[in-house]
Amino acid sequence: MFTAFKQSIKALTANPARTVLTTLGIMIGISTVILVLSAGAGFRSLINAQVNALGSNTLFIQTRVPPTTKTRAASSAAGPSTSAFSGVQITSFKQRDLDDIAKLNNVTGVYGEVIGQAVVSYGNIDKSSLYYGASAGKFQIDEHTLKEGRFYTQAEDDGAAQVAILGTSLAQDLFNQTDPLGQLIHVGTLNFQVIGVYNSLGLAGGGTADDSLYIPLGTAQKKLLGIDYLQIGVIQLQNINLSDSTASQIKSLMEYNHNITDPVKDDFIVESQAQALATFNVIFNGITILLIAIAAISLIVGGVGIMNIMYVVVTERTAEIGLKKALGAKNSDILNEFLIESILVTVIGGAIGIVFGSFLGWLISLIATSSGLAWTFSVPLYAILLAVGVSAAIGISFGVLPARSASRMDPVEAMRYE
Repeated sequence: MFTAFKQSIKALTANPARTVLTTLGIMIGISTVILVLSAGAGFRSLINAQVNALGSNTLFIQTRVPPTTKTRAASSAAGPSTSAFSGVQITSFKQRDLDDIAKLNNVTGVYGEVIGQAVVSYGNIDKSSLYYGASAGKFQIDEHTLKEGRFYTQAEDDGAAQVAILGTSLAQDLFNQTDPLGQLIHVGTLNFQVIGVYNSLGLAGGGTADDSLYIPLGTAQKKLLGIDYLQIGVIQLQNINLSDSTASQIKSLMEYNHNITDPVKDDFIVESQAQALATFNVIFNGITILLIAIAAISLIVGGVGIMNIMYVVVTERTAEIGLKKALGAKNSDILNEFLIESILVTVIGGAIGIVFGSFLGWLISLIATSSGLAWTFSVPLYAILLAVGVSAAIGISFGVLPARSASRMDPVEAMRYE
């Protein structure tokens, strides 16, 4: 085996250009797998950081359009439909629901939220942005921090004060190097005083948080949207282990407030952070499998390329094979030599692919962290093991036929080959 290994190394180094081109397909496929899994691990760390910042001991209430008799079966299969996707607004979720929920034993804090969109202006700069109207209780639950300035107070919320906290990207776009604190901006047709700027919020709020602004709930409801209902409620729990029972209590309370006797007709859903994260994991795992499947196509193409090259190598070295067999080499010796050569090509390509894929993953993490995202670079051990295993499997699978063909040559006919 050692002699076969040395001869395989010599054969590969004899034609380095062909060896590099042969390993290229494997390298691209393996680097893609490593990149996908590394980026996936970083994205998960980002999501976990966002969940922790929002408070891991929280429940969410969102409005939804209850299914009709005709659509109930389809809705049950597809999951709950929210008013945001249906285009229908549910107006039954009110502040009194949150006030009642705040009285439950396991609840330590609540806040309501509405979302709208308006043109935000300062000087000659106009930008269409989302605005989030939230009660002041948000700042006792949400763990995101300010870059500068202060949060608005409950008194400002109750009085519908025209004050705003900007996302970091929006502040940069509007003010550039100017200090935004105390400046007046236009939100729609109203003037708002900037009292704070958030540190980067990353993906919170659907990936637009840094380009958004945050204003008191009463201001958003009364002066911008002209509504008296809520779209989202956030509930902070004292004991996260009691989240299921608390969610059940909240569900029963809101059904009573909304005069709902059939749970299927609920115009809201109550969801924990853990449930939201589990839903995300299911979706993300599906995307990851799809991307790996695409990378597998490259690996198969690379494997076919190796098989073709190995058949060419066998043809080129037919006379050499005949001479070795005439001198006493067994079929197994010839088989091992060409099989080792095929495995070496794929393992080298796999090793380069691991390094290159890891470098791309690190580059993505560098870009993400420089943008203020809580992205942790890592290459999971299972990704490396998978890459090495796949490389070896391809080398064996696609190399065995050319190697077997070489080992079965008749030595007399092989030596006569020109």
